[in-house]
Amino acid sequence: MANLPSSARVVIVGGGIVGCSVAYHLAKRGVTDVVLLERKQLTCGTTWHAAGLVGQLRATNNLTRLAQYTTNLFATLEAETGQATGFQQRGSVSIAPNEERFEELKRGASTARVFGLEVNIITPQDVKDLVPLARVDDLVGGVHLPNDGVVNPIDVTQALAKGARSAGVKIFENVKVERILTESGRAVGVQTEFGTIRADAVVNAAGMWARELGDQVGATVPLHAAEHFYIVTEGVEGISPSMPVLRDPEGCGYFKEDAGKLLVGWFEPVAKPWGMKGISEEFSFTSLPEDFEHIAPLVENATHRMPILAETGIRLFFNGPESFTPDDRYLLGEQPEVKGLFVAAGFNSIGIQSSGGAGKVLLLCGTTEGEELGAQLAVDLLEAAGFDVLFGGAGVANDEVLAELGEVRPTALVLWASAASDAPAIRGLIDTIRSIGGHPDLRIICGGGVFNRASGLAEEIGADASATTPAALVATLTSPEAAFVAGTAPARAVAPVRS
Repeated sequence: MANLPSSARVVIVGGGIVGCSVAYHLAKRGVTDVVLLERKQLTCGTTWHAAGLVGQLRATNNLTRLAQYTTNLFATLEAETGQATGFQQRGSVSIAPNEERFEELKRGASTARVFGLEVNIITPQDVKDLVPLARVDDLVGGVHLPNDGVVNPIDVTQALAKGARSAGVKIFENVKVERILTESGRAVGVQTEFGTIRADAVVNAAGMWARELGDQVGATVPLHAAEHFYIVTEGVEGISPSMPVLRDPEGCGYFKEDAGKLLVGWFEPVAKPWGMKGISEEFSFTSLPEDFEHIAPLVENATHRMPILAETGIRLFFNGPESFTPDDRYLLGEQPEVKGLFVAAGFNSIGIQSSGGAGKVLLLCGTTEGEELGAQLAVDLLEAAGFDVLFGGAGVANDEVLAELGEVRPTALVLWASAASDAPAIRGLIDTIRSIGGHPDLRIICGGGVFNRASGLAEEIGADASATTPAALVATLTSPEAAFVAGTAPARAVAPVRS
């Protein structure tokens, strides 16, 4: 029987790479009264069979920043903890067989430069030089990110766990959390098969089990498992151990050197959902049945791109579950339905490359860093909700913002700022907006540290400051009441935040 403590400041449910990252980063911030509970063994759900790709460029600013942080963390984690991670910065190459795909890749490259990533637009011959095994005669071009990497998922998880333990975090394996405990709409601990642990905060990092765990207390965690396929070949003569990861979005595949062999995986357009009748209690380091028929067209695409596959045996045909969300964005933050309950799940097969950043920012509420991240997150969420967001700095001249306001007369103005020094610029912005004549029903919705109750700024400018998180702020705009104010089309939201 596990010798569990009766209380902790934070209880983390789930011992995959994300749960261990949350524990590690809490310890780094001096929060060491932390208990992590894993139902079986660390990494046994989906982490253990991940391909270990560590890419940095994602669809939004925030996701890219989190992936960048993860890469930087993995580069130093082995030296810090003494635990091998297998991290290597081999780079990655994304390829385009047509002009439309090449245009998409070039736009991504431009975005990468904005984020400070090293990126090169390359020719088919450059692709051949970087990945000699690839067929390139049908390519238009490609993009090379030289600082992308690969890692061993089990080893890096153990390194995060070791770092957390060395700081005083308690990690228990073979302890199943049966239920999250709540009182008056707030998470207060967990019920395990060995007893109760009271806590100030609970983190649901339970992966495929996160939805079920949240459902028990009315917390929505929209994710579902789907089957994910990859193969590992026999040894490939002449393959370079430093071969960049080759990404073929048109063929829905990726190629990675793996100990002298070739690992080829896919994200097929029509995936196979899994676990509709629940997940077995015995599920641990479990693989799923092969289904070659399902991925046969993708294998054909892969063989076209890597002709050596036609003459190389397959050592492993792997099928394992991964958690996916409806919008392909992972779930990270405090649950609006249950205070003190945080979720970190649904990573859509990018959990390895997102784990460091996700673990760092999950519990940053109330910190300066959290406020600054909240500003960009508010913009990301508004864009995802269908709002046209004009992004400007509160502390700089907002001529473009004001011109846009005068033309569009938006029904909602969204402000998220963290620094007290922003207050004068915000007052000036509101005065100018009113002088040029805004929408008669203009709502000013605000959040961030500068709008705390003590400052009185929200009341001064006539703003609704009830949103305590970026997600809550966006929810006020997408509620039926707000929809009525905005009319049938989404309002144009102008978000002056610190750049």
